[in-house]
Amino acid sequence: FFSGIFWSLSLPSSTFRSLPPVTRYSPASALVFSLDFYLNNMADAEKAKGNAAFSAGNFDEAVEHFSAAIALDPSNHVLYSNRSAAYASLKKFDEAHTDASKTTELKPDWPKGYSRLGAALYGQGDLEGSVEAYNAGLAIDPANDTLKAGLEEVEAVLARQSANPLGGMANMFSSPDVWAKITANPQTRPFLQQPDFVEKMNALQKNPNNLGAHMSDPRIMQVLGVLLGVNVQTPDSFAEGEGIDLGAKKAAPKRREPEPEPMETDEEKSAKKCKEDAIKEKELGNAAYKKKSFEEAIKHYKAAIELDATDISFITNLSAVYLEMGDFDECIKQCETAIEKGREIRADYKIIAKAMTRKGTALEKKGDMEAAIQIYTKSLTEHRHPDTLKKLKECEARLKKNTEEAYLNPELAEEEKAKGNEFFKNGDFPNAVKHYTEAIKRNPTDHKLYSNRSACYMKLVAFNEAKADAEKCIAIDPTFAKGYTRKAGVQYFMKDYNKAIETYQEGLNKCGDPNNEELKKGIQSCAHMMNAANRGELTPEEQKERQERAMQDPEIQQILSDPVMRKVLNDMQEDPKAAQDHLKNPMVLGKIQKLVSAGILQIK
Repeated sequence: FFSGIFWSLSLPSSTFRSLPPVTRYSPASALVFSLDFYLNNMADAEKAKGNAAFSAGNFDEAVEHFSAAIALDPSNHVLYSNRSAAYASLKKFDEAHTDASKTTELKPDWPKGYSRLGAALYGQGDLEGSVEAYNAGLAIDPANDTLKAGLEEVEAVLARQSANPLGGMANMFSSPDVWAKITANPQTRPFLQQPDFVEKMNALQKNPNNLGAHMSDPRIMQVLGVLLGVNVQTPDSFAEGEGIDLGAKKAAPKRREPEPEPMETDEEKSAKKCKEDAIKEKELGNAAYKKKSFEEAIKHYKAAIELDATDISFITNLSAVYLEMGDFDECIKQCETAIEKGREIRADYKIIAKAMTRKGTALEKKGDMEAAIQIYTKSLTEHRHPDTLKKLKECEARLKKNTEEAYLNPELAEEEKAKGNEFFKNGDFPNAVKHYTEAIKRNPTDHKLYSNRSACYMKLVAFNEAKADAEKCIAIDPTFAKGYTRKAGVQYFMKDYNKAIETYQEGLNKCGDPNNEELKKGIQSCAHMMNAANRGELTPEEQKERQERAMQDPEIQQILSDPVMRKVLNDMQEDPKAAQDHLKNPMVLGKIQKLVSAGILQIK
């Protein structure tokens, strides 16, 4: 019934009679199957999916599919090679190295395996090991362009490192994420507005070895500190032994004469005193807030604001008091003041974001969720704080729930259902779906609406949607027989007769009527089609379609990839006596029956 190597096993009558009636055809029947054919087909299918995901740049998905293919065909070196490439694209070079090594182990004479190995080692920073891997591949295929290019790239990096007295630090400027790091650091971000700095950075990216020529620029030194993860100060600081050691010989520190303390002006003394007094008022306000003495807290926070108008944290604390008191309008007003004042004095963006989040909380408590969502989103553009993100998601969920609940109306649902029924009778299934869908929005707990829409989807040959609605119908009311009929009907038309029988049987067990005629007739129809398939009455195209669909069933895949079942199937072709012993095991017999029912094993 399909091309490939055919294996057969004649079963004795006693063993054959032990199989359920649906699978019987003749006591002299032969069991025909090709396990490797299906496993290889499954592996190839997963490989094709992995290749498609890789081409689309979905490297995580590619890894999943290649891993599934490897589980089905663990000796295929190409699968490990492909997964190594996916891991390398994800910068997971340790995993890429492991897969590349496995590739060369399985296929030592395959040049591409050494290309994968060289790339993985390069990503790990083992440049010498990478050179060895590329050379090993070139020993097999001296004309391989991929290996040559990889080797040239690694050797060029080694040459630059040996010629660069600053070691690998200069190469950091050629890293693809250097601009992102400069932007993320508040100290280096302003440099991006300076054209001469951008020009120097572009020159360094093209030729990192020229770093020494730019080390007198304190901005370049600041960027180097960001890339190294340390605090690099100005050139004067290096003369005093501060910052980082770049390998150059330090000059002896110069002795500085003590300088007299500068005299503070009366104005400076007054400003300093005001700041100190403002902090004291803030602390008093905090203590009152913790005691729930909100009026006293307001008095102290307002006093702090009068003393020092440059610290917007006093205003945000004041807004927090109004929020606790339930005065949401005043809270919003204070938050807006804090945001406006913060913009004027160029306050820390985190404090501005905090004021925005608090305003969003007040708006949400007022019931204005759409405005709250807008201000939460704006706050996240200032500072992506996890608490604000959580508030945004919860607010969006509540808004969606409230909108749906406000839309509920069982009476209108019945009107839409009646319109859907009328369109269904007239054969206008798209419009019937439209009205059933509207009815479901109005009353999502009515199981019959899902059953009706499932019937429409069946007429439109939208089997997946029809099955999903039937399952929803069953979930709402497990005793509704029509739900099982709808689901089994989809499975029948998809030629998944075994699954359809299971669904019909489940309906008989749960609907409260074990003699339900519709469900029983459904079982008989499925059994008839299964016996027709086993008698070879299906066309080759129908049989192939049935088997391909069965191979997509995770349960079938699990049976065929189970080492124990593979041993059973191998014994069936080589050792009939052992096969008889296996079939005495109810669990094994059940799995064999599953394969027969699905059309993977065929009785002839």
